[in-house]
Amino acid sequence: MPVDPPIQRMLDLLAAMRPGSMASASPAEARQAFRMLTVELRDPATIVPCDAVEEIEVPGAAGPLRARIYRPAAEPPLPTVVFIHGGGFVLGDVETHDNQCRTLANQTGAVVLSSDYRLAPEARFPAALDDALAITRWAAEHVDELGGDPERLAIAGDSAGGNLAAVVAHETRETGPRLAAQLLIYPGTDFVTRHPSEEENAEGYFLTLEDMEWFADHYTGDADRTDPRLSPALADDLAGLPPAVIATAEFDPLRDQGNAYADALQAAGVPVVKRCYPGLIHGFFDLAALSPAAAAAVGEVCADLRALLAGAAARP
Repeated sequence: MPVDPPIQRMLDLLAAMRPGSMASASPAEARQAFRMLTVELRDPATIVPCDAVEEIEVPGAAGPLRARIYRPAAEPPLPTVVFIHGGGFVLGDVETHDNQCRTLANQTGAVVLSSDYRLAPEARFPAALDDALAITRWAAEHVDELGGDPERLAIAGDSAGGNLAAVVAHETRETGPRLAAQLLIYPGTDFVTRHPSEEENAEGYFLTLEDMEWFADHYTGDADRTDPRLSPALADDLAGLPPAVIATAEFDPLRDQGNAYADALQAAGVPVVKRCYPGLIHGFFDLAALSPAAAAAVGEVCADLRALLAGAAARP
C-alpha cells in the first residue's frame, strides 16, 4: 500500500524544507534540526496530557543525567517502564521524546522513566549502553518510589533506543534486574547484515540509508560491529530474554532488522508480539496527532505492552 496520506504530506513538506540527508550536517546542526522538528515546531495543542510529570536526575555510568518521570492517572502499585530515546545515538533527549512517553504512560497504565544518555560522537560505544544499564539498575533499586511493583519492570525504546533496550535485556538476563517485558519500536538490531528494506526504503521516508550509516559511524567508531552489545541479533543465545513487543513500519529501512529479530526471538522460545504496520514510516510513534493510522498503531502497541505487563506477576 502507499504511504499513509497525512504522513506523505508531512514528508513532502520536510523534503521542501530540508533538501539532502541529515548526514550532510554536523552532529550539532543535526541535533538542532531534530529538536526544531520535535520540540520547537510542536503544536501545544498536540501535547498529550499526563497526570503527573516530574523532573529528576538519575546516576549514569559517568555522572548524573537529566530524567523525567511520567505517572498515569491510576493507583499504585503499577508497572514501571524505562524508556530509552532514539536519535541514532547522536540526537535526542528527554524533551524530544516527551510526547511519546506521555502517551506510553497513559496507554499502558505504567509509570515511565525517561532519561538522557551520553551521545556520540563525543561519547562513542559503549557510553550510551553503559548509561542505559545504569538507568535501568537505578529504576530497579527505586521501583518502590516509581511504579511500586518489582515484578513488572520493563524496558522500552525507539530506533537507537530500541537497540539499547534490546541490549539491556541481554545484559540483565543473568545479572538482573529481572525485566518483565521489552518494547522495541522500529529497533536497530544488526550493524552488520544488509537487509532488503535498507535498499527499498533508502531515501524518501524520513530516515535514509545514508543517515543510518552516518549514525553508525559516529556511534561505533572502531568497535567490532559483530559485538552483540552493538548487534543483539548476532548474539549466540537469545533464549530466556523477556517477552517482547516489536513494532516495525513498512516504509522504514530498519523494517527487516526488527522483523528478523522478532523471528529469531520466537525461534529461541521467547514470547513475541510482532507488528509490522503498512503505510507507516520510521518515527510513526510520534505521529499520532497527525495520522489516524499512526494513532491506531500506537494504541495497539501500547495495548500489547499493557497485556504483557498485566500477566507478568503470574509468570515464574
